[in-house]
Amino acid sequence: MLDRLSIKVIRAPLTAIAEQLDHRGLNANQVTLAGFFLGVIALPLLANEFYLWGLLFVALNRIFDGLDGALARIQGITDAGGFLDISLDFLFYSMVPFAFVLANPEANAIAGAFLIFSFVGTGTSFLAFAVMAGKRGIDNPVYKQKSLYYMSGLTEGTETITCFVLMCLFPAYFAVMAFVFGALCWFTTFTRIYSGFHTLVDDDAKV
Repeated sequence: MLDRLSIKVIRAPLTAIAEQLDHRGLNANQVTLAGFFLGVIALPLLANEFYLWGLLFVALNRIFDGLDGALARIQGITDAGGFLDISLDFLFYSMVPFAFVLANPEANAIAGAFLIFSFVGTGTSFLAFAVMAGKRGIDNPVYKQKSLYYMSGLTEGTETITCFVLMCLFPAYFAVMAFVFGALCWFTTFTRIYSGFHTLVDDDAKV
């Protein structure tokens, strides 16, 4: 819901940094991989309850995720790069609640499992429609510079990262935040399935 606004705010500084990376010969896929491995460092930190240090690496992962997109727009967007980026993004999203489960299984296991379950819903509805949209040549008028169709929803990247930040700052309330955000993710899933299905039905009717 907020991604289109946050993108406008961060695009200029990310582009400036990406231009410097381009001058130094780095490519978008290298930045994607570096960002993912930085994000993986957050797993043992959060699992051992070093929440502020974990937050640092969560933030670094998200910064690199923005940089790889900015760099790809300079060097040329590719299907391979888009595939790598979205695959590692969804792995990272599931890794964070898993780390909180490891930190305190007794208090966080059910809530963490519910949140990961909800991410399966948002991820599959997002990716399944992207496949069909690419197959049919359906363009997204809002996110024209994405390598795949970016289906909007109530819970997008900005909301997810905000939730992760709050979890790291207030870990005692992880379970409450996981249940609430998970419920919002299911709202996103159902609306994506509904709108995606009817978009495809309407597209079929045009043939």
